[in-house]
Amino acid sequence: MPWTFTDDVDVFLDAAGASLAARPAENTVILTVTATLRREGPHAYGEAAPLLGWWRGADGEVAGTLVRTPPHPPMLGSVAPEALEPLVVALPLTRINADRASAEVLAGLWPGHRVDQEQRLHRLGTLTPPSPAPPGRPRAAVAADRELLVHWHLAFADETGQSGARVERMVDERLASGGLTLWEDGDGVPVSMAGASPRIAGTVRISTVRTPPEHRRRGYAAAVTAESSRAARDAGAREVLLFTDLTNPTSNGVYRRIGYRAVSDRLLISAVQR
Repeated sequence: MPWTFTDDVDVFLDAAGASLAARPAENTVILTVTATLRREGPHAYGEAAPLLGWWRGADGEVAGTLVRTPPHPPMLGSVAPEALEPLVVALPLTRINADRASAEVLAGLWPGHRVDQEQRLHRLGTLTPPSPAPPGRPRAAVAADRELLVHWHLAFADETGQSGARVERMVDERLASGGLTLWEDGDGVPVSMAGASPRIAGTVRISTVRTPPEHRRRGYAAAVTAESSRAARDAGAREVLLFTDLTNPTSNGVYRRIGYRAVSDRLLISAVQR
């Protein structure tokens, strides 16, 4: 079956929305991106229009999805292996974010490739906040914290090689929804933060966990992540997720200790011409 592409998020979600929602953990980023496009319009991520695609199997059911929001690389959602070769034929790809198995198949269809990033998706099991907790306490971020939060989000984007183009808008959205948590030290000074995505298909993703360098290695990141995770679960999330960079064993260890368990890996790969 051929892939179908559109730049209209409503057309895409009419076709593929149920398929995405049926596997919300594996499709968490695509669910967030398409919700943002629906809310903010086609240029939410940049001047170029998005490209949204889906593939139907022999039974007519959607069994593959792709979202590209330039300048970000295309991202595959859940996808049947037999959809990958038709995708390469239909769309000239030189870079893609995909689950490990799909990335390995796609890499085999290119003359050469490199792995630019490896991430692991985790799901919260039994939440185990750090004990003893670090000094201080958690609190929800408020409008008065905006300048600090924007600064920390820009620093996070710089440290992780991400674009900071949407930082101010994202901070404002999360302040409005209560999706930002701070940890204050014993003197009431904010020392760490964690963000939570809006709940979609019963799922919330914890992200933008950052402790400034001068406050690291004191347990603040684990504590603020645990509190943000607790708040998401208490607010009704069936699943609480987060991604880690596989090259950072420290953060992977922190999240395991507070109750997160591995679900799957995602790779960002690029074609390399030989």
